[in-house]
Amino acid sequence: MQVFAIGDIHGCATALDTLLTAIPFQPGDRIVALGDYINKGPDSRRVLDRLIGLQRADQLVALRGNHEIKMLRAIDHQRPIVDGSTLVDFCTLASYGHSGRVGSLADIPKAHQDFIETHCHDWWEIEGFLFVHATVEPQKPLNDQSEQVLRWTKFNYPEPHISGKVIVCGHTPQMGGWPLNIGHAICLDTYAHGGGWLSCLEVNSGWLWQANQRRELRKSRIQDCLEGSV
Repeated sequence: MQVFAIGDIHGCATALDTLLTAIPFQPGDRIVALGDYINKGPDSRRVLDRLIGLQRADQLVALRGNHEIKMLRAIDHQRPIVDGSTLVDFCTLASYGHSGRVGSLADIPKAHQDFIETHCHDWWEIEGFLFVHATVEPQKPLNDQSEQVLRWTKFNYPEPHISGKVIVCGHTPQMGGWPLNIGHAICLDTYAHGGGWLSCLEVNSGWLWQANQRRELRKSRIQDCLEGSV
């Protein structure tokens, strides 16, 4: 089974579609989306529609990022801004608009809320790899990790996890457009929404595909991204 991990999408539906067309996905393979599907980029609605389609086809394992938590909080309060914090931004609301108007929280389909609440996971693991949105506390098993660490704490060169598995995560944008690979941990947030790239790593082979909003595509190896080599 091939396992394709995709970093923070942030509304970049064009880059996502470009990646999904490029990767050699086969029946029985899995895509692991590492969270932060919404906000910042232009088409959060289309991103969630695409992911829901993959989930219904039993091809996707979706993680819940901090921006998905923000959306649920906004829906709960029925306000996109709560206590001075923007939970659902203008770009996201605009993607839910129609007939020339910007959308509102009421335009978010229940299927999108259900996907985030019911079908997204806090973490996932396979032999050799564990997948989280943000990072982990190295000395705690996954079941004992706090929500703060899993979804909000920045990638700050974590120590190896006690499981011995490689940590694959997103959340901390790599402005240069390349993943941060420190051997026992890999950050795949490569700043897609800010003019960078959306990254997809097949974790077993080490092949890395990257696409951007201009539909450009490049392919390399994650070994080439070891710190100091890019």
